[in-house]
Parts: sequence; structure tokens; C-alpha cells
Amino acid sequence: MKVKERRHGIVLVNTGEGKGKSSSALGMVFRAAGWGMKVCVIQFIKGQWQTGEQRAAERFDNIEWHALGDGFTWDTKNPEQDIKTSREIWEFSKQKILSEEFDFVLLDEINYCCGYNWISGQEIADFIANDKPKWLHLVLTGRNAPPEVIDIADTVTEMMPVKHAFSKGIKAEQGVEF
Repeated sequence: MKVKERRHGIVLVNTGEGKGKSSSALGMVFRAAGWGMKVCVIQFIKGQWQTGEQRAAERFDNIEWHALGDGFTWDTKNPEQDIKTSREIWEFSKQKILSEEFDFVLLDEINYCCGYNWISGQEIADFIANDKPKWLHLVLTGRNAPPEVIDIADTVTEMMPVKHAFSKGIKAEQGVEF
């Protein structure tokens, strides 16, 4: 693995309406961990919902996992709480990034927070441009990635739905969806 001083930290964004944004990012998490990198996963939405990825990450001593959101909040009854929680998670995320303890940080579902106007895309882009350690790999996921974040990113992938089992009434399946 390249030493930090010789590494060019990549900023990646996974966005779009299709499935696979977090799944792709979590594949990168395990790839980085497999190479011995210190990884931090911070989830903005999922909250305490158990996933197979989180269970797998517990087997790695170089993955730190934080599921901090209030859960799936698309039909929120308390937008003030969602804003407060998102702001707190964003501040926590900045601390983790600036700690220089990690080689790779995943901000899972942060783009949703921008889409709901809980966190400004410009604020995130400014932080990445001015404060992110140059050697740190950073991945941001979720629908509605703000244009400012897309502009500052090195790699942007938009997931587009073609077909999804849910449209046939098939609910999320353990081991595939979570």
C-alpha cells in the first residue's frame, strides 16, 4: 500500500435513482480494508437497522462503523429533528476526516441530506476542497448529489434503474438488500 504522502486521495460520488449506491461503496470499504487501510463508515440515514455489511465489518479490526441516523426519514414527522441529527453527524464526520486516523471514509447517504436541504452541498464541497487530507479517499452516497459536490468529485457514478423486484411486490431480501 502506498504511504499517505504518495497517495492521491480520490473523492467518489455514487448517486442516482437506481439500486447499488451504498452496495458499491461498501465493496470499496472491504477492498480498502483488505489492503490494510484504516476505514471509517458513517451512515447518515439507516440508524440502528441491522445490515449484513455491518455484521461483516465487525470481523475487521480496521473498519470503524457508525450508524448514526434516525432511520428512514422520507416521511418524516419531525423535520427539525432530522436536520439536527444530520448536522450532528456532519460535524462528527468532519472530525473523523480531520483526525487523520483514517485512509478511507464513507459518508453513506449524505447526499439525501443535501436533497432535503438539511446540509448544504456548497458546505460539503468547500470542506472537501479546503480541509480534506489530500491522501484520504472519500466516498459520498445517496440520491440527489448536489452539483457542488459533483463538481469537486474525481469520480461520479449515477445509478439508473432498469428493473427492480420491488415493483413486482417483492420486499427487500436479507443478504441481497440488507
